[in-house]
Amino acid sequence: MVSPRAALLFAAIAAAVVHDLENFTPDYTLFATEQDIQINCQARRSIVVNGTSPGPTLDLHENQTTWIRVYNNISDQNFTLHWHGLAQRAAPFSDGTPLVSQWPIPPGRFFDYEIHPEIGDAGTYFYHSHVGFQQSTAHGALIVRDAGPAPYDYDDEILLSIGDFYEAEDGDIEKGLLADPFEWSGEPQAVLINGRSGNASFNNATDESCLPYLIDVKPETTYRIRAIGRAAISLVKVGIEGHDELTVIEADGEYTQPANIDHIQVAPGQRQSYLLRTKSKAELKDEGQRQFWVRYASYERPTSITGYALLRYKSCNGTGELPDLPDESPVELPETTNYYLEDVLQPLNPAVRENFPRLEEVTRTVTIQVNQELTHGAFVNGTLQGPVVWVQNNETWQENVQASPGHAPYLISYYTDTSPYWAPNHTRALPNDGFDPVSRTFTAVPGEVIDIVWQSNSGPTGGFDFHPMHVHGEHVYDLGGGNGTYDAAMNEVKFQNSTHVPARRDTSILHRYTTKGAPHTTAGWRAWRIRITEDNVGAWMMHCHIAQHAVMGMNTVWVFGEREDVLKALGEPPYVSGYLEYGGDAYGDGEDEEPLVQVYEYFDRAQA
Repeated sequence: MVSPRAALLFAAIAAAVVHDLENFTPDYTLFATEQDIQINCQARRSIVVNGTSPGPTLDLHENQTTWIRVYNNISDQNFTLHWHGLAQRAAPFSDGTPLVSQWPIPPGRFFDYEIHPEIGDAGTYFYHSHVGFQQSTAHGALIVRDAGPAPYDYDDEILLSIGDFYEAEDGDIEKGLLADPFEWSGEPQAVLINGRSGNASFNNATDESCLPYLIDVKPETTYRIRAIGRAAISLVKVGIEGHDELTVIEADGEYTQPANIDHIQVAPGQRQSYLLRTKSKAELKDEGQRQFWVRYASYERPTSITGYALLRYKSCNGTGELPDLPDESPVELPETTNYYLEDVLQPLNPAVRENFPRLEEVTRTVTIQVNQELTHGAFVNGTLQGPVVWVQNNETWQENVQASPGHAPYLISYYTDTSPYWAPNHTRALPNDGFDPVSRTFTAVPGEVIDIVWQSNSGPTGGFDFHPMHVHGEHVYDLGGGNGTYDAAMNEVKFQNSTHVPARRDTSILHRYTTKGAPHTTAGWRAWRIRITEDNVGAWMMHCHIAQHAVMGMNTVWVFGEREDVLKALGEPPYVSGYLEYGGDAYGDGEDEEPLVQVYEYFDRAQA
């Protein structure tokens, strides 16, 4: 039986196409630059997209191919863009993960990304750099529109891109994280909504970047709030004064059954959509109020950082004078984060519900313990005296190490390695808990159903962190999380003989249930379930989406499919030959506008 993706590939003949200036125009053009920008009323040298942070919002559509040309105009750094949450199963060379799915874009070059959201992908996403700490400012929203009528009715949308701000520049933060001895980045100086920190009154700011973000609404109107967790490290809660009736309808790009909640919570990498029904004119008149504070605060870090936005109702008389920041918050937010929407969200799509694999279908379980580790030195008097990495089952994966000479991206290596010994090998991985020690990858093959269990360990310091774990290449059924260690049979009880099906997500939190314990103690788990098919073969990352932790090695690389599976799905050269070298034919010359040749086109544009 031919898989859906294979059918599309055959329909398009998996052809190499020549993109030149005469017959090809990208749908979007993005430019990565390094420049001074204002954040939190401070100047910071930052990597940005099209001159701003956040960058422009991109609108895509289900079942339509969009080509996005990305220029790297940074003089001395590589760059990529990852389309966070989009599986990219049909165009894995466009996943944007340097040294995993592609070579990074060199300075002065460009790369054409092919994005084809599938039916069922309508939802809220974002794009961001996947190089070092660049993602803290190089990001923007990406919305996929429904091919047909949306399952929920609403009148308008409100986009909340939730980030954070560091005064220190990216290079200085990276240098400290990789230093000997280790130097922590410290906590952010601000939390941002749509680029504003909201910690200064409207009449008391040197520029707009530290003012509250203004959200204008109409009475008796239903809004879809799209909340995007774009922070480097901050888990953020958002509450709206006088508006505590929200309905969750989407999580990480998939519609959910409606779930009522009174506030917003997103960790780095997560997205949710909430329906908000605004007050009637009569209610506003009775309350004598048309402006309402939106309070947000970070959690699960040593310092809680707060800020405000302002929700204001429009009227024929205008919106009224802007108020000063309140002396006391009119919005109370809960302190706990561990149980937010836990075991509540369920898929709306009947096909997603029906395809949920039950425990008896699971072919194996891969348990991955995450913890800090000193590569040498010791933890003395509360100080880590030496270099520090994050490890997964005692293995770390750092971009700067993988970039050393002789290491090709994993997906590329299937086409270029002359010795099969160095390629990911599933047979070699199986007796080693699913990890191939030669290629340093976790492996899986079509036909498997795998439970992936992340378990948190306190490491040498005894401290626990929260970790928003993100998966590329496919959404996973989020089986939940808890304290202690994972018990599959006990956890499965909530799914057996029940209509409850867990939502699929691409980012869910490995929570901490205490801040401190004995060193090297395992406590806290998150479990996922994934079915490996011919449609999701490729090289994919699974990693913590806290930017500092990723720089420090909290990444795993998974290869779905043996070499022959990947080559069968993606095709043999010359169709992909332009991708095989750093700065190769698939990377256009940004200065001379040379045509991009031999780009692998997965979908017939005439049929899109």
